[in-house]
Amino acid sequence: MRRLLTLLPAALLLATTLCSVAATGRVAKVLPHFLDLKGRHALSPSLYERDAYQAQLRQHPEQRSGLRFDILTRVRTRNAVNLRLKVEMRGIAQGNLPSEKILEKEVKAGGGSRWTAITLGSDDYKILGEITAWRVSLWEGDQLIGEQKSFLW
Repeated sequence: MRRLLTLLPAALLLATTLCSVAATGRVAKVLPHFLDLKGRHALSPSLYERDAYQAQLRQHPEQRSGLRFDILTRVRTRNAVNLRLKVEMRGIAQGNLPSEKILEKEVKAGGGSRWTAITLGSDDYKILGEITAWRVSLWEGDQLIGEQKSFLW
């Protein structure tokens, strides 16, 4: 009987921790890509060609129409609910005044890795101006699960 009484609190503690497991995950990779006037980030599926085209768009801002973030997330819990990605950007608008933009997108729960694209359209891109810093964060409800940010954030 005494042995049962000593094991009972440990079993209850273990049961409560197993029931309230939050999602574990992280933002593994963030690839910001400029979009051209036709909405493309590359002219062909080759990674080399994509990088060359991105270099061209970096040098010629008049050929850009927007920005797309390709985000790789790794979520380990399958039963996670209300997962969302949040992209925060800071830019220099006209007149050297700082501007900010926040984009959010829901992410489907599932074990493993998943790519998600979040696009900043042409109107918002023009208002934001040249982007100086960004941060991508993964949320489950109000809890921050993982994030990745640029050097200047």
